[in-house]
Amino acid sequence: MNKILERETLRTKLEELRKEGKKIAFTNGCFDILHVGHVRYLREAKKTADVLVLALNSDSSVRSIKGEKRPLVPQQERAEVLEALEFIDFVTIFPEATPLELIKFLKPDVLIKGGDWPEEKVVGREEIKKWGGKVTIIPEVEGKSTTNIVEKIKNLYGSDI
Repeated sequence: MNKILERETLRTKLEELRKEGKKIAFTNGCFDILHVGHVRYLREAKKTADVLVLALNSDSSVRSIKGEKRPLVPQQERAEVLEALEFIDFVTIFPEATPLELIKFLKPDVLIKGGDWPEEKVVGREEIKKWGGKVTIIPEVEGKSTTNIVEKIKNLYGSDI
C-alpha cells in the first residue's frame, strides 16, 4: 500500500477512517537524516492515536528553515524512508513554511511535537483545541539530532568528505 498521499487524497482517507471511529494524530518535520531520536519519537507518537499522519517539509520548505545546504536527502527519498516505518500510517509533503494550513485542512484529533518545542510555540495548537483536539509533547531524545550527526561528520572528515 502506498502511504505517501497528496493532501486531498489524504483528507478523504482520513474522513473514511474517522467514520470507523479512528482517532487521527498528526506530526510534522524535516526528517532529513533519519536517526534513533526520530524513530523513538515517531513510535511514541503512534501510541497517541489509531492513525499517525506525518507531514514532511518539502525540500524548499527545509531550505527556508535550515539554510541553502539542506536538506541533505531529497523529499521523495525522505518520504520513502518514513513510509517504510510500520508505525507511520500516512506521509504527505507540504511546501509551506509551517504546517498550519495542512493542520486546518486535515483536522487531526492529536497534534504532536517533540520536546524541543514548548506547547505555546506549537503551530496549530489554538486551531486543534477549537475543534476539541489536543496537543501532545513527546520528550526529545537527548543528543540525538540530524545537526549532531552533521557536526560529527564535519569534525571527523572536515573538507575530506
